[in-house]
Amino acid sequence: MPEPAEPDVDETPAAPRRRGALSALKETAVIVVTALALSFLIKTFLVQPFFIPSESMSDTLLVGDRVLVTKFAPGPLDVHRGDVVVFKDPGGWLGPAVKRPSNPVSDFLHNVGVFVGLVPSDAGEHLIKRVIGVEGDVVECCDDEGRLIVNGVAIDEPYLAEGAIPSELDFTATVPANSLWVMGDNRQHSEDSRFHTGNPGGGSVPVANVVGVAFVKIWPVTRWSAMRNPGATFAEVPEPTGATED
Repeated sequence: MPEPAEPDVDETPAAPRRRGALSALKETAVIVVTALALSFLIKTFLVQPFFIPSESMSDTLLVGDRVLVTKFAPGPLDVHRGDVVVFKDPGGWLGPAVKRPSNPVSDFLHNVGVFVGLVPSDAGEHLIKRVIGVEGDVVECCDDEGRLIVNGVAIDEPYLAEGAIPSELDFTATVPANSLWVMGDNRQHSEDSRFHTGNPGGGSVPVANVVGVAFVKIWPVTRWSAMRNPGATFAEVPEPTGATED
């Protein structure tokens, strides 16, 4: 009587399978680390996202908008009058930070996202305003028609919020060396350079505090658009005769 057939037995060693899984795991780790490194390098040297927390730049930027800023200015490129810049608080511009509810997991994920540039930085230590004057400029309010004056030339500002006036405060400021005079587009809802004339620098922001120039709105998608410098606004403004010392 024939012997019953033995069932097929997979005699393939488990070691090759383990080596294959380990190799796939290593490849995945390399891809993730490379992606994180590239994201960090992009955030550090090229672009960085930011979240708009207030109405000081309405209607150009609304609460909840996300923008990208280029790190090339200041740096290889100059910051110009009319640029919208993100900058670190020079001191005393922002009130106490509001602590958000947190837990270890969400804090870790948020911090990693901010670190690599995938999550927009909040306004805890940054502000966003428009550059009105650069080093050596004399910025004044206002002429007989209520317009700002830069180096003796009155400017028309098409980016102002609907119903806003150039300034409700009279002032005259000479921008120190390596500094910027900045103002919000929603002038009556913006505590900008005008309100910090008693601070070091007379209300101007050191160029060293500038993170970059905003160049595109990326969120929400319905508001996606490039942010262009209103060059015509400052086209007739002459170059300053010289900057004051800090």
